[in-house]
Amino acid sequence: MQIAITGGGGFLASMLVRHLLDNGVAGKPVTRIITIDLVPCPVVDARVESIVADVGDRDVLARAISAQTKAIVHLAAVVSGQAEADFDLGMRVNIDATRVLLEHIRALGTRPRFVFTSSVAAFGGKLPDRVQDDTRALPQSSYGVQKVIGELLVSDYTRKGYVDGITLRVPTISVRPGAPNKAASSFASGIIREPLAGVEAVCPVSAEMRMWLQSPDRAIHNLAHALALDGSLLGNDRTVNLPGLSVSVGTMIDALRIAAGDAVTRLIRFEPDPAIERIVASWPNDFDAVRAKALGFVADEDYVSIVRAHMARIGNASPLTQNPPA
Repeated sequence: MQIAITGGGGFLASMLVRHLLDNGVAGKPVTRIITIDLVPCPVVDARVESIVADVGDRDVLARAISAQTKAIVHLAAVVSGQAEADFDLGMRVNIDATRVLLEHIRALGTRPRFVFTSSVAAFGGKLPDRVQDDTRALPQSSYGVQKVIGELLVSDYTRKGYVDGITLRVPTISVRPGAPNKAASSFASGIIREPLAGVEAVCPVSAEMRMWLQSPDRAIHNLAHALALDGSLLGNDRTVNLPGLSVSVGTMIDALRIAAGDAVTRLIRFEPDPAIERIVASWPNDFDAVRAKALGFVADEDYVSIVRAHMARIGNASPLTQNPPA
C-alpha cells in the first residue's frame, strides 16, 4: 500500500510514518510512504521517500501522488498564530494548496482515502458548555476560517466521488516535542516541555483557561484509524469532532507537579498576552464527541498520563526530574 503525507517533516507526521510502517493499514502492509514538506521527514527507511518542496507545487504533486497512491494524509498547514499574523500566507497554504492537492487527486480518477486535519478553531462565538456533533462551525480567526473552508472542500470532493474523504477536528496536541512554534496554543506544550528540560516557561493565559487536549499518541492512533475506517459509516457527514480531555491550565500544571515535582512547576511564569488569550478563549473547551467514539476514535484517560508519557519519550533527562514522585 502506498501513502502520501503532507507536512511530512513535522513531529506528528514522523510519528505517523513510523506507526504505519510498523502496523500497516487495516491489516495491509505499507510498502511506500512519500512525504512532502519544506523540511525532510526524519524517518530513515527504504520505504520512505522525503520530498522537500512546497505542497502547493503541481509538479511536486505529480511526482509524489500517482494512481498507485491509495491514501493521502494532509497535515501541512500554517498554524493558528502565524495564519492570523500573515493572512496571505495562511490563505495560500491552508486553502490554495489544499485545493491544488484535491484537484491533482481528482485528475487521477482513483478516489483514494483523503484524511484532512482540521481544528477546534472551526468553532467560536456563543457556544454550549459542551459542543455537540451538530453545533454550527463559526470560526473567530483566519486559521479557523481556512480550516472550515478545507472541511467543505473535502466534503464536496467526496460527494462528487473524487476522493473518499474524512476530516478530523483534532484537539490541541500536548505535549509536542521540539521547539515552540507560532501556534496560539504552543504554550499548552511549552509549560510542560520546557520545565521538564530545566528551562523557564511563560504561560500567556490564566490558570483558569480550559482547553480541549489530546496526546500525540492518541492523535496518531486516530489518524491511523481514519485511514482504515469504512467510509460508508460516515455517510454524507465527513467531518468528525475527535474525543479529547477538557483540562484547565491549572490542572495541567498540577499534573506536571504530580508527575515531576514542585521544582519543575516553579519554572512556569504567568505573563498575560491578550492576543493569544483572545484566540484561545474563542475555541471550545469541551465536546460531547458521541459520533467519534461510536466510530472507534479514542481519547486519553487523564492529563497526568500524558505528562508521564512525554517524560518516558524524552527519557526523563532533566536533573530536576531524576527522582520524580511516584
